[in-house]
Amino acid sequence: MRRIALLLVTVVMVASVVACMVPPSQHADAQPPPSQHANAQLPPVLGDKIPPGYRYWPLISVAREKGDLNDIRAKLGNDVAIKAYREGKLPFPDGTIIARLAWNYVPSEVNDQAFGHFQSFVAGSPKEKEGVQFMVKDSRKYASTGGWGYAQFNDGKPGNVAVQNSCFSCHTFVKDRDFVFTNFAP
Repeated sequence: MRRIALLLVTVVMVASVVACMVPPSQHADAQPPPSQHANAQLPPVLGDKIPPGYRYWPLISVAREKGDLNDIRAKLGNDVAIKAYREGKLPFPDGTIIARLAWNYVPSEVNDQAFGHFQSFVAGSPKEKEGVQFMVKDSRKYASTGGWGYAQFNDGKPGNVAVQNSCFSCHTFVKDRDFVFTNFAP
């Protein structure tokens, strides 16, 4: 009986390890991540298209915004962005794309139960008003806005152009960092 139980535990453990080793792109509901070459060669003009596979881009950093925003954010970067961050290269090269995803900031009752007191917050529902935002570096096309174009998508559709056109005014506060707020958090 012990041998059967040990064999069963071993099979479950091996299956768990194998399942963890399968890349997300091989799961039925996942979009395959772009190859490094395809990722690096994304056109700098987004138009009405969200860059394919952006959710598989490496993490640049996370942020917690309080006040009116009250959210948790993740900043992701394509290969061009990540290479520039790792090398400390400013200004960012053309082809850099930085994505911003945001979620409502909510308490976690399950985590608080485990910790024994109220302390844990997690990402809740996606922030619908802000959608998914992108910064795209094309120094010629966006010369009037420091070389950066801004895009926003709500439910996969291009967002309000007036809102996108207002992005640069805030980014002027970080002109010395090539208009990018987010530092790399390796």
